[in-house]
Amino acid sequence: MDQSKKKKGAAREFGEAILFAFLLALLLKTFVFQLFKIPSGSMEPTLLVGDQLVVLKFAYGVHIPLIDLELFQDHTPQRGDVIVFKYPKDPSIDFIKRVIAVGGETVEVRAKKIYINGEEISDPWGVHSDPGMVPQGLYNRDYFGPVTVPEGKLFVMGDNRDDSHDSRFWGFVDPLQVKGRAWILYWSWDSEIKELRRVRIGMPIR
Repeated sequence: MDQSKKKKGAAREFGEAILFAFLLALLLKTFVFQLFKIPSGSMEPTLLVGDQLVVLKFAYGVHIPLIDLELFQDHTPQRGDVIVFKYPKDPSIDFIKRVIAVGGETVEVRAKKIYINGEEISDPWGVHSDPGMVPQGLYNRDYFGPVTVPEGKLFVMGDNRDDSHDSRFWGFVDPLQVKGRAWILYWSWDSEIKELRRVRIGMPIR
């Protein structure tokens, strides 16, 4: 085989390898995972501004948009899951919050404590940075509900309970708008002190 044919063969193999890598990356991004960067402090201390994480897109099933097909829909978000979803008021924006109640459950916040179906729940994730209490009827932060979550909907809150724009203020999340479950941190950068948070890299999100 002459040199020109060898070069053409090598170029073709290289092109095929690049195409395969591109298609694999596209498939992974579409059906397997999404990368997400934390833009605000609403999920502190679980997630910090500058954290970057992997979102498992198949955790609650797979949606194939071209044929509008849903696969593996047996799993649905449960209380305690940290999810990424399209913000109901502006679907072009992705939000990240924790599921607090699911369809059919009645949720209420009384003096910053969460009640589901009339019973106070254990809330190991919630943190209150403001010792003050907003009076009932003035603002939904410290007193909310009771409200029954519609079937097929989710009620979500940020772990930073006193500084989170969540279901207390704008309503429920449709599971069809959920992009996936937050899985693991792969990077964390503190922009204030210009430092890598090494101890957070590889940390699972719970």
